[in-house]
Amino acid sequence: MDEETKNNSPENKGEKAGQNQLNIELSEEIAEGIYSNLAIITHSNSEFVADFIQVMPGTPKARVKSRILLTPQHAKRFMKALNDNIAKYESIHGQIKEAEAVNVVPMNFGGPPAQA
Repeated sequence: MDEETKNNSPENKGEKAGQNQLNIELSEEIAEGIYSNLAIITHSNSEFVADFIQVMPGTPKARVKSRILLTPQHAKRFMKALNDNIAKYESIHGQIKEAEAVNVVPMNFGGPPAQA
């Protein structure tokens, strides 16, 4: 048996899969998830910050429900994975229709309003 055949054998693939396996735990609290209808993404030279917010109609105030920090490399992998999942979703359910853009977020984030 040549080296390539040996490396691609089912027995060897099973060994490799076991070595690369990651056991991920999901607590009940995290499994419930957090609803978000607004995301604000910013970045620095070393990280991306994604703030997930729940905006309630008629309420002038909203609170960040979750903040995720990503390295630039992880942010790019996340973007690719999200694009792939959206494509799969749309192939089954049809194209996602985008809502009209509505500017509901004051961009002062609780600081003093900008003055000209």
